[in-house]
Amino acid sequence: MVTAVQAGRGASPYISLRTVPPSLRPALRAFLLGYASAVGPRLFTILARYAKSKRAGKKEVADGGQKEHLAHSLRTALASGLKWNRFPSFCALLAGGSAFLEVPLQRLLRKLLGPGISTLTITRLGRWFATFFSASLSLRLLQSRRTPAYTEIIPAKSDQPDGVGVKTVHYGGRTLDLTLFAAVRALDVIVRAVWARSVAADGTRSKAASLIGRLADPAFFAVSSGAVMWAWFYAPSSLPRSYREWISSAAEVDPRLIEALRRFRTGEMRYGEDTGQAELLSSMAADYGLPPAWGDPAVSVPFPCELVHLGCGPSCEFHALSRFYRSFRWSLSTYLPLTLALQLRRKPTSKSLRRAVLSAVRSSAFLGTFITLFYYGVCLSRTRIGPRILGTDKSARVAIDKGICVGTGCTVCGWSVLIEAAQRRPELALFVAPRALATFLPRKYAEGKEWRETAVFAASAAVVFCAAAEDKGLVRGVLGKVIGSVLER
Repeated sequence: MVTAVQAGRGASPYISLRTVPPSLRPALRAFLLGYASAVGPRLFTILARYAKSKRAGKKEVADGGQKEHLAHSLRTALASGLKWNRFPSFCALLAGGSAFLEVPLQRLLRKLLGPGISTLTITRLGRWFATFFSASLSLRLLQSRRTPAYTEIIPAKSDQPDGVGVKTVHYGGRTLDLTLFAAVRALDVIVRAVWARSVAADGTRSKAASLIGRLADPAFFAVSSGAVMWAWFYAPSSLPRSYREWISSAAEVDPRLIEALRRFRTGEMRYGEDTGQAELLSSMAADYGLPPAWGDPAVSVPFPCELVHLGCGPSCEFHALSRFYRSFRWSLSTYLPLTLALQLRRKPTSKSLRRAVLSAVRSSAFLGTFITLFYYGVCLSRTRIGPRILGTDKSARVAIDKGICVGTGCTVCGWSVLIEAAQRRPELALFVAPRALATFLPRKYAEGKEWRETAVFAASAAVVFCAAAEDKGLVRGVLGKVIGSVLER
């Protein structure tokens, strides 16, 4: 049923489903794409763990048992994507419902609004409402799935003799990240549409407007990533667990240092006072071969930056260089194999391989600089600039370690995105922005308020789908191309 990928002039760059009725093709394409994106990473993880286990020569389970466990895990992963309330079904209902309802709604709108309305307006309205309705239903589909993380058993009044019982409470919020992703994309489409109208009649912009246009994406990324890093320090539960763990892995920081800065913020630790918190940083100092007294806030005001350096010596600048080297090496070990693997999918040439290597090096330099600027921003506020502005008394030192030092790192680290290629900056900004917005919203809320999130998602999806249907370029990055290709009949 599914033919090969078309390649000639006028052919589509996606899988052609010639035997499927045109009205059903968007749904099927969306389902296959959603299935691949949902199940593919799980299959890769299962196979990677199995390969790692074989290499390690584990003997806990016999080879036959390992293979049986592997087969069971693969079957479970493959079957999970076929359930009616999972991501593939969501994709199929969103794209398929939008395509299926579009023409009937256009006919209905024509009857209701009369012949005075232009065909273009009727087409756009029909497409918008069709996507709005299908997006509402598809999100409700995902929200209908119950998970332990969003379920709680609480005490409740009962007819039992003791008058005490329990009840199960379900919360909303499972789909919040998806909703914020759609909302950010919709806002990006709207802002770019408004910005496009600011072009002068001769097609030029003023120097100030051109500068704003060039700095908009880097500034957007810097603000968003700063909010994420602030949340990682002081409100980690507001970030998705996998994202939080990835940041921790990249940062390579002793958790005792983070906990100490949190306690300064809450007032549990204060300079010049014995609040019973000395053991936290004193044990850390001893582990890095430093005097334990350096970690006692009652004695050491402030605790030296050498503790922040985690054994790299007293120089803040040397620590920054050391951080860049380690972060760059860690990033390159991730980016380089990935970019080379993507090139090997096609027929690689020396030019394409060189471009892939340079891209990996550039991305690694960006991430290395991001981490370096964050740490050096902390050092700048603690030892270089902060004391000169705020003073060196105990209250000033407490204020710096209470949040100013972390805030400085959060402010400067995101501007490392300027190292990245200009065409990648928008994607990075649009990737981080939803996660930044999520830090200002509760991860769980009353189930009865899900309609608000549904309305935001549906309206946002309608804006994005309508923009992509008219011009794939209106929705930046890969998303616009994917949506435009999926919706083609």
